[in-house]
Amino acid sequence: MENPDLERLYPETNAKTLAMWETQDGIGSRRAPCYASGSFALATGFQPEIAESVDVLFRELQSLTCQDPLADLQPRPGFHFTFVPLTLPLYEKNARLPVKTHQLLDAWSPFAGQVITIRALRLVALPGQFLLAGLPDSPAPAQRKAFCEMLLTTHWQDELRLRHDKTPLPAPFWHTTLLRYQADYMPEPLRAFFRARQSLRFGDVCGSLDLRLVNYNWMYSTPVTPGMIAS
Repeated sequence: MENPDLERLYPETNAKTLAMWETQDGIGSRRAPCYASGSFALATGFQPEIAESVDVLFRELQSLTCQDPLADLQPRPGFHFTFVPLTLPLYEKNARLPVKTHQLLDAWSPFAGQVITIRALRLVALPGQFLLAGLPDSPAPAQRKAFCEMLLTTHWQDELRLRHDKTPLPAPFWHTTLLRYQADYMPEPLRAFFRARQSLRFGDVCGSLDLRLVNYNWMYSTPVTPGMIAS
């Protein structure tokens, strides 16, 4: 998806969420946590430095949610942007990865270390999530598409399709999930927080792509190496 399309998609997504919130006074049904912190997935992406504007955003959200047990705010040390999420959380910590991971490393090698820049970061609201999303510099969209197409010719195609069972491949947004709320809808204080900041921009992020084994919020994140693969 090209940047002009994203410039339309992000506000369209916000408008749909705002309209949905208008029809729902409360948070709806509570949900169990979607992700287990002790289960691990394969993903590609990068962990940039946190700009001052984003750090302020983190501090404001922390202050707003610190007494709310349903709010799952991304920890600052896990701040990341995913390039392509590859698998569901299939792996245990320190378990050997399957032998076919050698094929994954080969497919990833043309993309490893490529520098990605995402500009004009802004908040995007889903009914129960806040994303921080932006516009990727060229040639990142073409690279992401090429990597997905390459993986679909390998023994990793089933895992990739399962990971994207409910989203397009590749996913259209270029984002990190800042906040997951463990209910159908955000409470009013978080809705008001978003309304007051939906037009703001939070700068750019930049980083080198890596293939990693991660938990859902990247608080555990380690590069995948041949030494992690079963013999």
